[in-house]
Formats: sequence, structure tokens, C-alpha cells
Amino acid sequence: MADHLAAYSGQVVLVTGGAGAIGSNLSRALAEAGARVIILDDLSSSERWNVPSLPGVMLVEGDVLDEVKLKRAFFERPRIVYHLAAFFANQNSIDHPERDLLVNGMGTLRLLEYSVLTGVDRFVYASSGCSIYGKGAPLPLREEFMSMHLSTPYQVTKMLGELYCNFFSDHFGLPVVKPRFFNSYGPGEVPGQYRNVIPNFIYWAMSGQPLPITGTGDETRDFTYVGDIVDGLLRAGSLPAAMGQEFNLASGAETRIIDLAQKINAATANQAGIRFAQSRKWDTKRRLLASVDRARELIGYNPSTSFDEGLDRTIRWFRDNWGRISACARFGPGVSSAVREMTAVAR
Repeated sequence: MADHLAAYSGQVVLVTGGAGAIGSNLSRALAEAGARVIILDDLSSSERWNVPSLPGVMLVEGDVLDEVKLKRAFFERPRIVYHLAAFFANQNSIDHPERDLLVNGMGTLRLLEYSVLTGVDRFVYASSGCSIYGKGAPLPLREEFMSMHLSTPYQVTKMLGELYCNFFSDHFGLPVVKPRFFNSYGPGEVPGQYRNVIPNFIYWAMSGQPLPITGTGDETRDFTYVGDIVDGLLRAGSLPAAMGQEFNLASGAETRIIDLAQKINAATANQAGIRFAQSRKWDTKRRLLASVDRARELIGYNPSTSFDEGLDRTIRWFRDNWGRISACARFGPGVSSAVREMTAVAR
């Protein structure tokens, strides 16, 4: 077992949002490394069946604003806290900005307070590189660039979380780490109205529906396989060099949205094609590409899963779990809040 994994043996670890895509995969990896894992999740955007059914994994069902549930989770005396729970994501925060501030702002503050009170050894805050760099940042996105011009409440509150982490580190001496995620995808993420593009595209393609693209399709994203993000998180939670640092967890490669849609349609034999809609007002970044140099230098992060390989694994997970996925996919009126006004133009 690698040294950074051996460090988890016998540890008690709290994972908020542990039933989600990243959280469930992280919780499984922690349990397999010998940790006792406490998951705090209200299952508002995840499913109970996604929680790893492994010895040493305990689910506390509740949200990060519930003092009773927080006390129950911290009663287990976790030494490491992974704060992945969030009100996700951009469109959801525009539709519900007050809830976004409560969960991502007050919820993060309470986790930090409990961590100080109980003497947590390390607090790992899941930040968002897609959010905090703002628009107009030079590519590839590097950690030293910051912007106060953000496009959604979600982006604002993810930045707020980092600022609170800095305060608790400087004022209370809480050991914090701030990995910044980029467009994660992989097994464990169910589709839904406010979910990410890849699970939604796969769900619609497997349902024989056209894939809606907002914009021209030439927009790019730095899609990062969940297994690579989990590897980065395991390193962030154990290696001394990560302490007090912020760094990107990304693939370091761009993929065009039109290419993504075509790959998924081909892999699922979907004949419905592609539809186009106007770009969303808040979606101001035509391209996203992150530098992973700092993470590589600090913690030995090495994203090794190619996009085609990761996409194939994700589609296989959908096929293997189609009954449960199709039963829990939640979409509001129309196709999605992000694509209410699709045009009938196909490519």
C-alpha cells in the first residue's frame, strides 16, 4: 500500500456529501485503506444505494445545517474532515440563491467551527476551479490568479468557503487544504435537473433523446475522471506538503462539448442527434483548461485516466445500474432549467 494510503489505516474520517459521485468513491477508497468512514449526507442530490456497503462505513442522514446531525457526526471524533457537501451548482444557485448561501456559506462555517472545537487534524475543503477563477483568466488556469468578478451565487459561495478556510487557518491554526475541482465525471453521479453535463447526456442518449448543447459546441471543458480526483484527495488528506495549500485537481486537457456529445451518441447508438440552444447568461467561459503543475509538484498528483477510458467506464456504470438510475433521475418542467428554450437545429 502506498504511504499516503497507509496513513488512513485506523483513522476516523468524516466525508460530507459522501453519497455523491466524488464522495462515494472517496468513502470507498478510504474504507479500503482501513479508515472508519462517517458519511454526512442529506441525500437531496444523491441516493442511498450509492453509499458504499462496506464494513466501517456509517451514514448519518442529514445536512450540514442540522446541529443535531453535526453533533452526531463529530461525536465519532473524526481526525480528518473532507467537506464535499454543497448546494450544487450554477443554475441551481441562480434559481435558489438564499439556499445556496445557507448551505455553502453557513454550512461550511459550521463544519469549520466543529473542526476547531474537536481538534481535527486536517480539514479538506472541496473548492471549484470552474468557479473561483472568474471570467477572463489566462489559460491554463493557475492557482495564483484570482477574480472578484464571478457569474453565479455558487461561484461566490465557493470562493467564500476558501476565504473562511483561510481565516480558520490563520486565526485558529486549523490545518486546511483546498483542492479545486474541474468538471468531475464518472461512476456514481446520477442525472438530474441541476447535475453535470456528462451524466445528463448519457441519460438522454440512452433514453433516445437529442442532446441539448447551449452555445455552438466549440466550448471546451477540462473533464476530470472521478478516480483521478479521489487519488488527489487521498494525497491531499495525508501528505504534509498539502497542508495550507490550494491546487487544481484536473485532467489538464480540453474537450469540446460537441465532441463529447458525438462520442456519447456513438457509444450509446443514439440516433436522435444534437439540438442547440442559446448560451446561458451566466456561462461566460468559452474554454476551461487547468494547470496541474502545483498539485503534481506538491503531492505527486498524476491524472492518468484518458477521457475516452473514463467515459467508457461511466457509460458501463449507467448500463449496469440503469434501473436504479432511471428511477431516480429528476428533471423539472421541460428538459432542464439550463436548456428550457432548445431550438430544433440538429448537427
